This record gives sequence, C-alpha cells and structure tokens, in this order.
Amino acid sequence: MGTQSDIKLIDENGLRLDGRKPGDLRPLKIQAGVLERADGSALIEWGGNKIIAAVYGPREAYPKHNQDINKAIVKARYNMAAFSVDERKRPGPDRRSIEISKVLSEALESSIMVEQFPRAQIDVFIEVIQADAGTRIAGLTASSVAIADAGIPMRDFVTGCTAGKVDGKVVLDLSKEEDNFGQADLPIAVLPRNNRIVLMQMDGDLTLEEFDQATSMIMGAIPRINEIQRSALSSRIKVQDSGGE
Repeated sequence: MGTQSDIKLIDENGLRLDGRKPGDLRPLKIQAGVLERADGSALIEWGGNKIIAAVYGPREAYPKHNQDINKAIVKARYNMAAFSVDERKRPGPDRRSIEISKVLSEALESSIMVEQFPRAQIDVFIEVIQADAGTRIAGLTASSVAIADAGIPMRDFVTGCTAGKVDGKVVLDLSKEEDNFGQADLPIAVLPRNNRIVLMQMDGDLTLEEFDQATSMIMGAIPRINEIQRSALSSRIKVQDSGGE
C-alpha cells in the first residue's frame, strides 16, 4: 500500500472519491466469446480495468514429462501490458506477475474437473490492457467465464472481489487511488455455491473486527458478481444458438 497523501479519500458524508458508498461496487461488465481463435474467452471491464482472458485446451501437455497421469495441468499466465498503467511498464514477466500467475492457476484448478483430462494441459492467458486496482481478482473472474465459454467441465465459477481500509474505514472494491493510498487491501475469491475460499491474500493491516467486516462485504457482493458472470455466459449461448457471431 502507498503512503497517505493530502488526498481525502472519504468525505464528511461517507462518500468516496468516485461518489460510491463504502459497500458499493464499481461498474462491472463481462462479455464472453470475444476472441475467435481461442477455445474460450471473456472481456471484463471493472471500474477502469479492462482485461481479456483467453483459454486454450484441454490439449496434450507438452513436454510430456510435465504430464500428470491423473489430471489436467492448469497454467494461468497473468500479464500487464506495458501501456496498462500510467508509467509505462517494462514488457515481460516480473516477480509480481509470476506470483499472481501461480495463485490464479491454483484457484482456477480448484473449479475445473481436471480429473476428466489426464495428461492434458489447460492454458489460461490473462492480459491486462488497462489497470485500475484489483486486476488479479478481475482477471480471475473473467477467466472463469472464459473457461466455461470453452465448454470445459467445472464444479463452479470462481468469483472474487476485494475490500480494504481507506481513511480508517472498511470499503468494498478498492479503486486505484484507494489501493495506492489506503491502509489495507484484501482480495478474496470463492466457489459461490458453497463459499469455499480458493484465493485470499492481504496487503496492509486490519484488526480482527475490520477483517471480519471486509470479508462480510466481499461475501455479500459475490452473488451479484456471479450473476453477471452467468449472464455473460447465457448471452453468449443465446448468440451461438441463433447462429450469430
């Protein structure tokens, strides 16, 4: 988290810089099937984030010594485009993107019926075109729609959101300024049917009471986000059934 500047992130009426109340989500839109050459794909626009997820597979894992005879391997690759942030990012993977790729791979694997595809590999590419805080959760949420769009059997969607502490108050779905200058950031992703947590990380400090409040906010938002995921997939299926592109 950044150092608090002179910017007042929450005003005297309890409203945030973008006019939201503490428990409000940023505008969220998901579109499935945006790439013709991918087996499955999705575009998510969440706040100022714009992220494309593309899925390829299941296909034979290569090289063969990487194969698992009992299940498919899920490989997620998270990447931020050089132009996705205000200060141009150096192209290529860095420590942060490698770490995020690993935790996203594990979260997605928990939702996929990998046991149905021994010796196979499922590749998930997550490309951040424009970044505005919460990119790992937004990318994970889009990836789950892309996997469903590819027709890969899943136990459930992976659905996530963030919460954190800003000006001493717990808020939902941090914006860029709140992420940079707030006191804590807590991303969580779950399988919505049973609320099984598949990703949880924290940057900053929260008291136990604040942690419980932040978690409660996230869990309250999960059904709304999951409905948007399902609507994106339903719209895609309707287009396919009608013979459209």
